[in-house]
Amino acid sequence: MASVQQAATRPRPLSPGDKIAIASPAGAVDPALFAPAIAMLEQQGWRVEVMTHAMGRHGTYSGTYPERLEDMRRAILDPEVRAIMCGRGGYGAVHLLPELDKLPIADDPKWLIGFSDISALHGLWHAHGVASIHAPMLRGLCYAAETGDHRQTDALFAMLRGQEAPLPLEAHPLNRPGRAEGILLGGNLSVLSGLIGTKYDLLQPGAVLFLEDVNETIYKIERILWQLRLRGVLSSLNGLIIGQFTGAEPDANYVSIYDMIAEMVAEYDYPVAYNAPFGHKGLNFPFLLGAPFSTVVP
Repeated sequence: MASVQQAATRPRPLSPGDKIAIASPAGAVDPALFAPAIAMLEQQGWRVEVMTHAMGRHGTYSGTYPERLEDMRRAILDPEVRAIMCGRGGYGAVHLLPELDKLPIADDPKWLIGFSDISALHGLWHAHGVASIHAPMLRGLCYAAETGDHRQTDALFAMLRGQEAPLPLEAHPLNRPGRAEGILLGGNLSVLSGLIGTKYDLLQPGAVLFLEDVNETIYKIERILWQLRLRGVLSSLNGLIIGQFTGAEPDANYVSIYDMIAEMVAEYDYPVAYNAPFGHKGLNFPFLLGAPFSTVVP
């Protein structure tokens, strides 16, 4: 078995009446998503505070750098806030890392909820030794309300209450079956590749690694995997869970991105799961990042 990562501290489970802050540390959010998402959270018995600039717009961002930083700083430091749900991803969370890193995140651990570009903030939480939740954001909550499919939101709410929420994996022709056990790390591969070599790097040996991405070509994803291979990370995992790589079209070399990944990891013996239900399209089941994890790949 590869080297074992240290488990992060879990924030306390949410109780009725606890406050969830909604902040938008990266891209601008469609204002129409707020009301139905807030209603879903309030139906769970939680209070919701929308941070001052969460519904704003400044170019492609929800606000200026100082505005986005101040919203996140206030949410982190407010003792009543027990969870921070990000409005959306996009781009821009990386801007906030140096200043947010100065805050005492581990002194009053609270849940961070989000995915995609929010993977950069998951790296910050992990650097402070605090677990976080890679999970749907406002659009994901609205997806549940619109479709009536509440599996991903039920799993998220269960995690926030401190309950187990197993990841449903299905058989796939490329799966390498077995039990994957270790500390769970990962997120959006392109975002995380930009943090390699920093204190926020989540692409670590010894982990069960989960990965997804959107609108990246197969060769660009292969380039990142080669970087992980050359660093000794790809050979030293305890498991690999591959979600949706939306928009990665077949090219002259591979009929699918899954075929490319299968070739990259063919010489290793850890379990690998493909087409897991998370990413930018359809279902997006949550992951408890930084926590011990065990699953059987069929």
